[in-house]
Amino acid sequence: MFYYKAQHHPNSNQGAPRSTMAVMITIPQWTRFERKFLGVEAYANPIQDVEVRVEFTSENGSKQNVAAFWDGDRTWKVRFSPEETGKWTYHTNCSARKDTGLHNQCGELQCVPYNGDNPLFRHGALRVSRNRRYFIHADGTPFFWLGDTVWNGPLKADMANWSEFLDDRAAKGFNITQFVTTQWVAGAGNADARLAYSGVEEIHIDPAFFRWLDHRIDAINDHGMVGAPALIWSAPSRPWTSRQNPGGSLSDDQIIVLARYLVARYGAHQVVWILAGDSDYRGAEASRWKRIARAVFTNTERLATMHPAGQIWVADEFRNEAWFSFNGYQSSHWGTDQDHRWINEGPPSQDWKTEPHHPIVNLEPCYEGHIEMRERRRIFDAYEVRRACYWSLLASPPAGLTYGCHGIWSWELAAEEPMNHPGTGVAPPWQEAVAMPGSTSMQHLKNIFASVEWWRLIPAPELVVNQPGRRFPARFVAAARSESGDLAMVYLPEGGKVELQMNLIRPGVTAEWIDPATGDRTIEKRCFSAGVQLFEVAGTEDRTLLFSTPGLAGGHS
Repeated sequence: MFYYKAQHHPNSNQGAPRSTMAVMITIPQWTRFERKFLGVEAYANPIQDVEVRVEFTSENGSKQNVAAFWDGDRTWKVRFSPEETGKWTYHTNCSARKDTGLHNQCGELQCVPYNGDNPLFRHGALRVSRNRRYFIHADGTPFFWLGDTVWNGPLKADMANWSEFLDDRAAKGFNITQFVTTQWVAGAGNADARLAYSGVEEIHIDPAFFRWLDHRIDAINDHGMVGAPALIWSAPSRPWTSRQNPGGSLSDDQIIVLARYLVARYGAHQVVWILAGDSDYRGAEASRWKRIARAVFTNTERLATMHPAGQIWVADEFRNEAWFSFNGYQSSHWGTDQDHRWINEGPPSQDWKTEPHHPIVNLEPCYEGHIEMRERRRIFDAYEVRRACYWSLLASPPAGLTYGCHGIWSWELAAEEPMNHPGTGVAPPWQEAVAMPGSTSMQHLKNIFASVEWWRLIPAPELVVNQPGRRFPARFVAAARSESGDLAMVYLPEGGKVELQMNLIRPGVTAEWIDPATGDRTIEKRCFSAGVQLFEVAGTEDRTLLFSTPGLAGGHS
């Protein structure tokens, strides 16, 4: 755990800035520094009554202004992740100026290069690429987003089980963990029956709840994964869910208080913010959440997005917001012809051309093991999940996607239907769900993309001649290629035959058939001619056809 603590015990001197740092703290770049302050005053509701901010200044003169957070009794803490090596100094400013334990404190730390093997600290925090199509680390290394949906995991899992789960996902190449940070419609607090907050008109924070959460988020980063916390779940209330989601029960000013607290507490972790989850953020609601976001994301370098409800596209609402880093969407848990068309012919396949660009990520395709919710006749299996994922990646310039599994997202301890989610089907306990084949398909998916320079791909429907998806949407053949034609990827949902316009592919490339379920590869042993050419693979299982230039390797963290 890369986490360095310094403590302060207040003195009575109210003159010059006070420092009790006898020894210079050394901290590796991109990791976390924490300092504790003890106030001398008692406050009825500290998160409402007092604000403490800490300005960090590097030896090069760059500044970062970070909010401290209340952690119970008279304890306040600040967490900071330095982006530059060298000496940093810091100085506190408290709205209660007479509180000598919180106001006018100062100190320093020395940031040194990180020399470990955790990719988050080796390559640095996430950024958006220069062409605004995909993610990179601070050092420019491409980052392929492979997330898992574990909304309830940090709320319900004990540390032994949480580490076991993260071990499995890290071994399969997952590098994002999406989770909820407070009580919500599917989680009535944590496993100790504690709530993140109480009250409605004026919320009170429970620091013990967040100390529980601290350990789970620490573990995410320690496993080389970025946390993607949903700060304010805001799905519309139903009769059986009234006032359980903070986005539907709290006023805007209290939502801002809660979200600011979360950003202060976890902003020094390697995270990506999901401001609000599972609602319609268009029209008047877009205006509302813009106001909230502008008040919350005032001093954070972390990327941020929204998680809208199923097949609601919000890019037009938020694309010009300074805090909005990428466009998250949810193709959701429907599986009819109209739903297939929505991915392959709807907004994901069209909006990527609109300026200003943003990376596009399907944050919630259909969950493995979940009942299909439009016709309610079947359960999504690994194949249907895999198909939705490849479609999503090739409909827009690939940036990544998030997998989901029934029993994992809700973190079930026994086989039962998730809380307040009637009709989704009985979910297996997480220990069984973690081994479902879809997660292994995601491992192969990431390996396939990692074998080439995936970040150069853009959608190329013109590659496919006589598109079968026009008549049979479930058979839509998705295709993408590089602008130079030295790289292309084609996904066939049902194997068989496909005609491709080879004038768009550079001569001399190598072609491979890949089984997305197993990762097995077979070289296509023939010469390619210009014009339309027929490619065929035996069987009716899905296959990926990859064209690449020999010796041109991919890679990412």
